[in-house]
Amino acid sequence: MGKNVLAIDLGASNGRVMLCKFDGNKILLEEIHRFDNNPFEKDGTLYWDIDSLFEEIKIGLKKAGPYQYESMGIDTWGVDFGLIGKNGKLLGNPVHYRDKRTTGVLDKAFSIMPREELFLKTGTQIMEINTLFQLLALKNNNPDIFENVENALFMPDLFAWLLTGERNSELSIASTSQMLDINNKIWNDEIFEAFGMPKNIFPPLIKSGACIGELLPHLADELGTQPKKVIAVCGHDTACAVMSVPADSEDFIFISCGTWSLIGTETYEPKIDKGILEKAFTNEIGYNSSIEIIGNLTGLWLIQEARRYYKSIGSNYSYSEMEKMASNEEPFTRFIDTDAPEFSVSGNIPEAVNKYLSASGQPLANSPGEIIRCIYDSLALKYKVKLAQLNSIKAKAGDTIYMVGGGIQAELLCKLASDICSCRVVAGPIEATSLGNAAIQLIALGYIKDMQEARAIIKSSFQPKEFFPSTDINVEGIYKKYINTISEKSSVK
Repeated sequence: MGKNVLAIDLGASNGRVMLCKFDGNKILLEEIHRFDNNPFEKDGTLYWDIDSLFEEIKIGLKKAGPYQYESMGIDTWGVDFGLIGKNGKLLGNPVHYRDKRTTGVLDKAFSIMPREELFLKTGTQIMEINTLFQLLALKNNNPDIFENVENALFMPDLFAWLLTGERNSELSIASTSQMLDINNKIWNDEIFEAFGMPKNIFPPLIKSGACIGELLPHLADELGTQPKKVIAVCGHDTACAVMSVPADSEDFIFISCGTWSLIGTETYEPKIDKGILEKAFTNEIGYNSSIEIIGNLTGLWLIQEARRYYKSIGSNYSYSEMEKMASNEEPFTRFIDTDAPEFSVSGNIPEAVNKYLSASGQPLANSPGEIIRCIYDSLALKYKVKLAQLNSIKAKAGDTIYMVGGGIQAELLCKLASDICSCRVVAGPIEATSLGNAAIQLIALGYIKDMQEARAIIKSSFQPKEFFPSTDINVEGIYKKYINTISEKSSVK
């Protein structure tokens, strides 16, 4: 008899409820419900629409009613949180990490604790979107804010609370906050004290695989189902995605490819030193207390935003159409630094790309295909930059990259990654996050032994695609041109 679980996977652009069916040998996925994640702006602040997202989750659970599933788990993006008031109610919609409230907050943060010290205490890459800096900005704007707050819950923990009434802080999502002592896997008291943050607003830390509780009775009645277990999977979607990497050995390089591109490796000891800080890598907690050393890169956000812009002016291209247009363009003729600040906010990405090209003395992109080609080429070249840094940190050979996530549906990007990084690329699974989410539940329920067995089962369940580097591309010449171009642009202020 098969064993079924539900993976609730919420990304920055969409969400899905996936039925994961395990027959003892393979995991099969069935999409029960998919929906858009549409943030909204009000009075100059960008919010997540928590009510809409929760309603979509309930729709998915109702649709899953006819299936005999045992549990559910929730994963989301990192750093963001909701505040629960002392009246037991949510204090408004959670603020989006791309909101402008943290702009310039790092100067204030570093006046409290120097950048290097802050990194050495947490092992977390310094990014102004991190939870600590969001809380600092919140405190600066409203010094009395915490007087009315009982708990701060990261996004997966927030949805788990809405489903079960239980409040916890799962470790993987907490490790995105800049407030965790990653060596000891506890909250860092010195940081809370230095920044004047009340540590007691964060609930106790729990490991992934723990059973949080059961679906609240009134929700079970509303959805027409029996109480189901809610299991704390890795709350951070990246950690779930890494769980699904079909690697042949324990030592591997991965790229989790979605709105963000995250390139890294898995180990069991954090890497915390000045070199890691300067190369902008982070240490995050994965399943079974593993440590993921990750470089966060802007990913397909640029493609998503370009598509959104083109749709707004009447050209509703699909992603596959955009990829085809890019494939028909001359490669490696224009480059951007995909992590440049001008590409971090919503808006007219094609215009932003052309402004960058103009400022760096490159030919303008005169068609959507040229814009998209420029983005894909530049993403692959940024992968090469980060891979070289990772190799220097971990002494990796870099002969194979495992690419997982929805972004691998753009086979052009997978092929470019193989060509530019001069290595074999194994692409798959696409629904990596849902598979990792499900695997953790199946381990918790006793149906799969451990992480190694889960990865072997995933590998046999979904046949990955392989890409090999072309031999007729002057990779070093292209890379040198790219580095020179973005370096010259950076020097022009």
